[in-house]
Parts: sequence; C-alpha cells; structure tokens
Amino acid sequence: MSLKLRLGALFSRDARLALGISLLDVEADPTEGMRILSRLAAEGVTEAQFRVGRAYLEGLGVPASLVEGARWTRAAALSGHVRARYTLGLLYTLGLPEDYGRGEDVLRRGGAKVEKSPDFHQAAQWAHSAAEAGDPDAQALLGYILTNGPPDLVDLPVANEWYARAAEAGSAQGYLGLGLSVLRDARSADDLRRASGYLKEAAEGGLGTALYMLGSMYERGDGVERQVATAVDYYRAAAEKHVPGAQTRLGYLLLNGLGIRRDPSTAETWLRRAALAGQAEAAALLGDIYARGADMPPNYLEAAKWYRVAADQKHGPSARALGLLYLTGAGVHRDPDEAAAWFRRSAEYGDRTADADLGNLALAGVGVESDKEALKDRFERAALNGDLVAAFNLGVCLAEGVGTPRDEREAARWLQSAADGVVNAQYWLGRMMINGRGFEPDPVQGREWLEKAAKAGMTEAQTYLAELLLAGTLPGGKDHVRALELYRTAAMHGNVGAMFSVGAMYGGGHDVPEDRVEARKWFRKAAEHGEGFGQLMLGRYLVRGLGGAKDIDEGRQWLERARSQNVTDAAVELARLGQKREGLAVSER
Repeated sequence: MSLKLRLGALFSRDARLALGISLLDVEADPTEGMRILSRLAAEGVTEAQFRVGRAYLEGLGVPASLVEGARWTRAAALSGHVRARYTLGLLYTLGLPEDYGRGEDVLRRGGAKVEKSPDFHQAAQWAHSAAEAGDPDAQALLGYILTNGPPDLVDLPVANEWYARAAEAGSAQGYLGLGLSVLRDARSADDLRRASGYLKEAAEGGLGTALYMLGSMYERGDGVERQVATAVDYYRAAAEKHVPGAQTRLGYLLLNGLGIRRDPSTAETWLRRAALAGQAEAAALLGDIYARGADMPPNYLEAAKWYRVAADQKHGPSARALGLLYLTGAGVHRDPDEAAAWFRRSAEYGDRTADADLGNLALAGVGVESDKEALKDRFERAALNGDLVAAFNLGVCLAEGVGTPRDEREAARWLQSAADGVVNAQYWLGRMMINGRGFEPDPVQGREWLEKAAKAGMTEAQTYLAELLLAGTLPGGKDHVRALELYRTAAMHGNVGAMFSVGAMYGGGHDVPEDRVEARKWFRKAAEHGEGFGQLMLGRYLVRGLGGAKDIDEGRQWLERARSQNVTDAAVELARLGQKREGLAVSER
C-alpha cells in the first residue's frame, strides 16, 4: 500500500474510498478496509455503500450476511448506482428472507432456518432500471425474468431482445439466454447448430450451465457431431463449477466407461456430490452401485439409503427398488407391507412395473382388501384404455379373485388380449390353457404360449415347462433332455430353483447322462444363493465325497444351514454324522 494513498486518506473522502477498496479487494487488510468503507457508507457515499453490501454478501472482512448485504446494496441502488441495481435485482430473483426489511438479520439467528422467497416483480423493476442504463448483466437478468418469471411478467420476444443486447455487449449470460431460447424452440438441425454456437460463447465465459448444456448436446449429437469424449470434458468442467446435473452425467459416463475409461470409484464421488445437491437420478445411480456391487461387494444398507433419497423425490424406479429390498430383507428388515407401500408409491410415480409387483403381493395375501380392490380398479381403468400390462394384471386379479370375485373366463379374455405384447401374460395364458382354467383344457396351445414366454427369457416359464416335460404330462410324453436345457437356461439367468433342478438332474435317475461333478457344482450355486435343498444336497455330496473331495466339516456347515431353514432331511443327516462321530470316539478308546 503506497504511503501517498494512506496520507491522502487523512484528508480526502475519495482517497479514503480508494484506500478502503484497495485494502478490501486485494485482501491486504480486509477488516481495516471494511471499517473505512463502513464509515463512508454511513456518510452516504454511494460507492462505499455498494462495496459494503458486496462485502457482506461475499463474507469479505465481515461475517456473511444476506440481509446486511441487501440493505447496503439497496441504499446504493436508491442513490443511482447501476451495478447495485443489478445486484439487488439478482438478490430478489434468487430470493431474500421473508422478513427482509424488518431490521433483523435472520442469518445470525443460531440454527434458525432461513425461508427465502423470490420476488420477480421487485427483481424486474431493479433489473430493468440497470438494463436501461446499459449494464449487460442486468440486461441478461431481465431477459431471464421475462422468460422464467410469473405468467404476468413473461414476454419471450422482449426477453430475447434483452438477451441479444446483453450478448452484443459481450455478456456470457446474454449468450446463455439466447442459446437456451433457441434450444427451447428448435425445430431443425440449423436451430440446434445456432443454439450450440451461442452456448459455446457462454461457455467461454465460464458459465457452468452453458458447459453442462454443451456436454448434453455433444453426448446426444444435437447440433454438433456426436462426441461422447468431448461431452465428458464439458461435463467435467461444469461439474467442477458445482452444476449437479453435470455431476450426475459425468458420474454415469464414468460408471459405464462411455467416452472415458471406466472408473466406478470416481463415478461414485461425483454421483454422491450430485445426490447431496438434490439430484434424484444421481441418488438412484448410487443405489444401483451399492445394490449391484460395482467392482465391490454389495452393500444393501447403503443402497437402501440412496434409493430412499431418490424415492422421496418421486423417482419411481427407486421407490420400486426400495420395495424389493423390503420384500427380500436386503439391507433393511423384511417387511412385505412396507414393500407394498413403496410399490404403491412407485406406481403412483408412473413406474408400470410396480403395478405387477403389487399384483404379486396381492396374490400372496399382502395388503388389506380395500387396497386389493383399489388395485384391481386401477388395472381395469388402464386396461380399458389399451394398457396391455394393466390388462395382464387385471386378468391375474380375476383369475385369483384379488379385489374381485374369481372369474376365470373373464380372466382368460383379458390375458388373451395382453398375450401378444406381455411375456407374463403368455406364461399365465399357457398355464391356464393346460390346466383348463377359463378354457377347455388345451395342452398343445398352452405349450405354445409357454414356449413363447420361455424363448423371451422368462425363467418362470422355462422352469414350469421343464417340470411338465420332466413329468411327461404334455402330449408327446417325457423329454428330459429338453427339460435340462430349460433348467440350465433359467439357472444361468439367476433362477435359484433352476440351479437346484440342474444339480438334481445331473445327480442321476433321469434320462440324461449322470455327472456328479456337474451336480455338485450346481448344488453349490443353489446353496450359495440360500436354497435350502441345495444346501442339503451339497452337504451330502461333501460328506460322502460325491463329485469331488470329501469334506465332512464343510458338509456339516451346509447341513446346518439347511436345517436352519427347516429342511427335515438335513436334521437326519446331521444326526447320522453325530452317531458316526460317537462310534469313532468309542472305537478309539
């Protein structure tokens, strides 16, 4: 700080102002700078009032205070300070505390929650005043208010005029407004290209929103050549400026290795930041990461936490995912009623899959009768409007008497109407035809529908058809080779019961070559997924050395797990093991 400036400040108000600004802006001594400027502001010096207001807003030399910042900014604005008028317009747009103007600084109340309420009419008044005076940022702000304010203020043509004036003066916010305006009304590739040009100008000014929008355009190829790697660069730049949407997209691309090397750990970091900033999609992706175990063991407790965060923001798939966790007891206590409540919310949020989950729970007897009736009524309304999934669910309700008297012929009608488009309907229709429910028994056509559902990948259809072929109840008799093929397909897609069945077929007694090594492998898969009979059979194989080395200790552990699931034969096997041990002990005495 020059001696000349300090000496001048002893006699000249202008020199005092310059000294205060210098001390504050270069942070040589912001506290002293604020003291000097505060005295000048109290004396009515307009520039000092503006500087003091800005210092309170930024927490420079004093504790941050929105109310004090607005008070001094208003004083400068009333004295004609153009930049203060723009700043006050911006503050009204963002929202000031509801009791602003009462002389009490609500931000200094210990722990008190500050309710901020935007006032677009006040904002428009101050922004217009500064815009007419030629402030480019105020011109862009006025364009924003006329675009996004209440209906009585919205005037898109005038908004675009102000955006254009701001852009001509070099305002990045003006270019952003023009870009978003063109993008909103885009009808052609030329419109998209023009929008991308404006957004690039705004991005050059470092605006996070412009960087994010450009990332989105490069990811989709809108108005620019599709380049996911370039999208990643824009998303990263925007994410580093704390744009939650960009953090979400960057996390998604990192998670899936799109346009960049796959990096689940860094993806989790960005998604967590976005989720904490209120991005429901980011919270949902975090739930998926922890539920599926991306390069790490699943953590269902953490998954439930993030699914709940997303579901509380009306994210339908997350509400359904949380319901599934409650249904299975993964990460939360098992509670079918709570699962039903989340499925119901998911359906209300527009996730049609949750309707099927609700139907399955209703079939299992979960929920009160009024819930089942309401569910059936919702299915019926949607089915009458051509919703095939709803038609399937209505057919199931009628077939099983859920929320309505049982009517298998009417059920068959609705299932037939849905079967061409809904795999589950094909499965149900096939079963009902084979069993003569709602139809004269027709095992030939019933099998055709089951084959369609099985070919479409429905594991329930695959295992049911395999059971029929194993028992020989369909025309043509038994077909164990085809049954094994179906069981294996279902098992490879995660059907635990099918894993056990593959093991059982390889274990012997069927019209396929016996292979106890394969049997043991599949029993282990079923056992590790918690299937009680798979645990029983794996225990037997280990104890007896079937299909591999004998391991009595591990075999006993699996038998104990099976017994804990009330598999009676497991208790018998354990008793035999106990007798053998006692006999061995006697012989060694």
